[in-house]
Amino acid sequence: MSDGANEVKRDLVEERWEVFHRWGPFGLLFIGCLAAAATADLLMSPDARRAALCLVGGALVLQVCWDRWRRARPGPSAAGAVYYFLRWGLAFALTWLNPFFAFFAVCGYFGAQAVLPRRLVRIGLVATAVTMAGSQSGGLPPKGTMGWVVFGAVFAINCVLLTVFSHLAAQEDERSRVQVETIAALETTNARLQQALDENAALHAQLLLQAREAGVADERRRLAAEIHDTIAQGLAGIIAQLQVVTSSKDPALVREHLASAQALARHSLGEARRSVQNLSPLDLEHDLLHEALKKTVAEWGTRHGVRADFTVTGTAVQLHDEIEATLLRIAQEALANASRHADASRIGVTLSFMGDEVSLDVRDDGRGFDPPGLPARSGTGGFGLDGMRARAERIAGSVTVESEPGHGTAVSARVPLVPHDH
Repeated sequence: MSDGANEVKRDLVEERWEVFHRWGPFGLLFIGCLAAAATADLLMSPDARRAALCLVGGALVLQVCWDRWRRARPGPSAAGAVYYFLRWGLAFALTWLNPFFAFFAVCGYFGAQAVLPRRLVRIGLVATAVTMAGSQSGGLPPKGTMGWVVFGAVFAINCVLLTVFSHLAAQEDERSRVQVETIAALETTNARLQQALDENAALHAQLLLQAREAGVADERRRLAAEIHDTIAQGLAGIIAQLQVVTSSKDPALVREHLASAQALARHSLGEARRSVQNLSPLDLEHDLLHEALKKTVAEWGTRHGVRADFTVTGTAVQLHDEIEATLLRIAQEALANASRHADASRIGVTLSFMGDEVSLDVRDDGRGFDPPGLPARSGTGGFGLDGMRARAERIAGSVTVESEPGHGTAVSARVPLVPHDH
């Protein structure tokens, strides 16, 4: 979920709580009055009814006055403590007269953190628990020894529930605090990424100025594909690592994924620079194709928590730089597609040296799709399958895709075996 969506969700939750704090006590008092009126003949004397009517009027006046005060001075305060305990006293007295007025008393559970200073929150909740236990055990005061025993047991249960829910609320507050800090860090990262995107936009403008020169269209396609394979996939990996950070409270796990995000950022920056200079991928600077593919597959599997196997068949030889770079990019794109769309639990990559041909097969056990039903690439989307086919066709190769919904996907690239020219 994006930062904007999280912000909208938080605002919506806060807005609903605001509506409840304003109108909830009125609604709960109304429900309590209805229930008390229905049972008045059984539970209340005429004097008790008159006293309840006066107390209900007092509760309404208190609530109206507090509603005006609260909007002018929101947040916990001494005035909020006075309001809370006055409301508790009225609710306790009403519950004493008729246990069904506990519907009004229950709002003390929801309003404590909003109006009481931190040191008084527990006192307020326990006081509310006394009122609720009295209602739940048959009314106040408890009648006889058994009545007090039942009251004590119900009160203890209420206190246990209060402790559990208070602990959960504290954890939620801590999670919200960490989320706010993480969002702030992400905003800083987004600003830096925007700067990188601005730099790329400047590079794109330079390429447009060179459009009059021969071969500029092919160069633009090459750069676009390289940027997609480096920066875009690198950013996707960084975002995945940061998403784990936002949902984890384990400091060691957080450090591990932040380190992975930094490593991905450095690697993507190096690849981007090499792409601009039309150099071979960084992974092929010191390794042959099968060695680079083995590391790429292992790193991908570790990063995404998916079993990833790499196999070489035939006799591995050093290929022409363009052949090796093309196959590596196709493998990276296939792995990126698997991480974005397949939801696979296992993936296998096979590099086969077969006489005058080299094949690269990437298979997963993910959700699959219907290739004929795949929408055409838009001008603003990624390169995906079209990009892999275009890369292979530039070196007289081909890419085929076999997939079926629910039965995984297989991407197969076939290119000529052209040895490295020493």
